[in-house]
Amino acid sequence: MTATKQEFWEFHKANPHVYDEFEKYTLVAINRGAKHLSHWLVIGRIRYDYAIKTNNSDYKINNNYIAFYARLFMALNPQHDGFFKTKPTKQEKREKTYA
Repeated sequence: MTATKQEFWEFHKANPHVYDEFEKYTLVAINRGAKHLSHWLVIGRIRYDYAIKTNNSDYKINNNYIAFYARLFMALNPQHDGFFKTKPTKQEKREKTYA
């Protein structure tokens, strides 16, 4: 496991609400007929909401985690596999395996 992936899982365990919001907004888009969506757009919505709701400038979602949220969503919701377009990570390219 890469250091970035390990850091993502640590962040996810400490902040499960981020994935809950990610899934909520993604399912809203799907239920409104979206066939594909940018995972960056979903994270942007979450960032906006937290900036407005919390006034906490310290609240950060690392850009390196965004693709992991998309992959996690598709892994937990296999009926929506391919909804987000993801590229293989550098490690996956080296190993020639894809999540």
